Amino acid sequence: MDPVELRDHCLSFAGSQETFPFGSKTSVFKVAGRMFALSQLAADSLRVSVKCEPSLAEALRAAHPAVLPGYHLDKRHWNTLIIDGSLPDEAMRNMIEDSYDLVVSTLPRARRLALGWHADS
Repeated sequence: MDPVELRDHCLSFAGSQETFPFGSKTSVFKVAGRMFALSQLAADSLRVSVKCEPSLAEALRAAHPAVLPGYHLDKRHWNTLIIDGSLPDEAMRNMIEDSYDLVVSTLPRARRLALGWHADS
C-alpha cells in the first residue's frame, strides 16, 4: 500500500473526510467529526494509526511487529501500523475499516442510518 492507496481507502467510506487539525503534514480522516485514522502520507516511513478494540489491539501487537501502540494517542484504543510490506494490504484495509466501524457505531442511530451503516455490515 502506498500513500495514494492509503488516502483513497480512508476516503472510500461513507461520510469520510480528510482534515488537517495538526498541520499540513498530518492527514486526519474523520467521519461525523470523529477521527478514525491519521497518517503523515509524505513521511519516509509510511504509517497509519487506527482505532481498535483494546483486547484486539493487544493481540494484533503481539502477533505482528509492524503493529505498535498508537503513536501520541490513547495506547489502549489505538494502534499504529507500519506500512513496510510485512502486513498484507488486505489486513491493513480491514483494520482501517474496523476503525471506521468502531467510530460510526458510537454515533446516534439517525446519523448511522444517514451514512447507510448497519451493525451487521
